[in-house]
Amino acid sequence: MPEAGSDHGSDARRRSYPWWILAPVAAVVTLAAGWLSPDRALALAERTGPVLLFVAALTVVSELCAGAGLFSAAAAVASNVARGRRWVLWVLVTLLAIVCTALFSLDTTAVLLTPVVIALARRTGTSPLPFALAVLALANTASLVLPVSNLTNLLADHELRRAGASYLGLMWAPALAAILVTILVLAVRDRAALRGSYVPGPAPEVPDRALLRLVGVVVALMGVAFVAGAPPATAGVLAAIVLLAATLARRRTLPVLVADLVPWRTLIVVGSLFVVVTAAVGTGGIASAAAGTGSGPLDLLRLAAVGALTSNAVNNLPAFLALDPATAGDPLRVAALLVGTGVGPLLTPWGSLATVLWWQRCRQVFLHVPASTIVRQGLLLAPLAVLAATGALILAS
Repeated sequence: MPEAGSDHGSDARRRSYPWWILAPVAAVVTLAAGWLSPDRALALAERTGPVLLFVAALTVVSELCAGAGLFSAAAAVASNVARGRRWVLWVLVTLLAIVCTALFSLDTTAVLLTPVVIALARRTGTSPLPFALAVLALANTASLVLPVSNLTNLLADHELRRAGASYLGLMWAPALAAILVTILVLAVRDRAALRGSYVPGPAPEVPDRALLRLVGVVVALMGVAFVAGAPPATAGVLAAIVLLAATLARRRTLPVLVADLVPWRTLIVVGSLFVVVTAAVGTGGIASAAAGTGSGPLDLLRLAAVGALTSNAVNNLPAFLALDPATAGDPLRVAALLVGTGVGPLLTPWGSLATVLWWQRCRQVFLHVPASTIVRQGLLLAPLAVLAATGALILAS
């Protein structure tokens, strides 16, 4: 008969290997086996290193902003400005989601804005589901606004700069089209739930108004730097340093443990994914066959559609990496792929990391959202948003 507790110890040993460790193991095997040549590995590091640094810095900025009450304060302002009108509050929440996604990325919107918006809806006696679903939709469809809005944008921005193209000059029209379609479709769908009025409740207490004002200034300056074309990693790191120093100087408690300020597990997984997928796709092959060639209207629509379908099948980051060789560095094709992998992954709960994180946040604040609800919204929005964004790209080019 085994000793008491031996089964428990065996279970503990089995659980001692976290799932994320598989990603770096696969990357190490890929490099050790020579499936990714040293030259290609170096080029990959030069392209993705600044991206990963920016993701780390922006996560620190986002957490410190949330800890200072920036998102809650913005939601409280929206509640007051709406003057008790639900549809106005919904419009202001959508604007907040757009700004948050544009400046902080879609994943930040999913993680930090979602619980704030759900709490705001409940505080005003409004059904939280339309508000939460609007945040989910705009976290994806508003992710084309700036290079920093989506990890795939940062990867594409590197290519566009080498080709002499401007991200904002190329993507402003698709981004605007995707956002307008999203707001219009959701406003029509949820019009019944957004009728009526509410009595504005007391705003959440601000822990440190001086810190909140400083955070607002830093975020505004960071946004100006992004729009002006400053290197995202540089702007993000500087903002993170300033906010961290200010938070410590004001003797405020950090919103999370120091070890959790930087999402090192996510960075390891994403970096490993870069290595494995880059080695797997080689110079295009199957991806090029599926995505086609050329920069005509139908060619761009085909590439955007393939990007959207692939994203919903396997997640948008590996989809972008797999299909990127098919763009051949052509700015229009890169833009079409961004439309497909940025706006398109709305059909499945795993289409983008933002959707996964949003779903987790909803469960944490006791808002049950069936997978079928996500799929139905995706079926309604994704085809229209991808078509509108691609059409805007074609008309503006």
